[in-house]
Amino acid sequence: PSTNNSKNSIVSAINALKDTNMATNAQMESQSTVVHNPPDGVKGSTESNATNDEEEMKADSSALSQSSAAEEMPPLLPSPQSSPATRKQEIIKITEQLIEAINNGDFDAYTKICDPGLTSFEPEALGNLVEGMDFHKFYFENLLSKNHKPVHTTLLNPHVHLIGEDAACIAYIRLTQFVDSTGRPRSSQSEETRVWHRRDGKWLNVHFHCSGAPAAPLQ
Repeated sequence: PSTNNSKNSIVSAINALKDTNMATNAQMESQSTVVHNPPDGVKGSTESNATNDEEEMKADSSALSQSSAAEEMPPLLPSPQSSPATRKQEIIKITEQLIEAINNGDFDAYTKICDPGLTSFEPEALGNLVEGMDFHKFYFENLLSKNHKPVHTTLLNPHVHLIGEDAACIAYIRLTQFVDSTGRPRSSQSEETRVWHRRDGKWLNVHFHCSGAPAAPLQ
C-alpha cells in the first residue's frame, strides 16, 4: 500500500507539474505581443523583452553607424535661423504684431511685446520723453479699445539694422487707413524708429520714436 501511495504521489506531482507548465505556457503565449510604450511602467512578456532587446541592439548599432557617418561628413552651413536675413524678418514680423495690437486696442498683447521700461518720443507726448506703460495705457483704454471701425496699417520700406545677436533697430513709414467720425475713409502717415532687445529668446521693444501724425488717429 505504501508503494501504491508513493506511486500515486509521484503521478500527482507529475500531473501538477504538467498543469503548471501548461498554465505557464498559456500565460507566455498570451503575453507574446510586443507592447509599445506600455502605460504605468507595465512591460511585455519575456519573449517581448527579448524581441525588444534585439531591436534595441540593432537600433543602437544603426545609431552608432549613423553617428560615425555624421562625424565623417563635412560641417553643414549655419542654420538659417541665425542668419542676418532671418533675424531681420523676425524684427519686421514682431513690429507688425505690435502695430496689430495697437490697431486692435489689445493692451495685454502690447505689454507682452514691450519692455516695462519702454521709452518713447511721440506726438501725443508733445516732444517729451515718456517712460513706462501708463502713458500708453491711457490711449488704449479711452480710444483704441473703443474703436470698432476698421483700421489698416502698412509698413513702407522697413529697414532693419542688426546690432549684435540680441539687439536691432527698425525704421519705416507707417501708413494708417481708418474711418473718421463722419464715416469717411482717411489716411495718416508717421515716421517711426523702434529699438528691439532680445531677452531669454524673446524680442521686446525698448524704445521708439514717432514723428508726423499721432500713432493713434484721433477720430
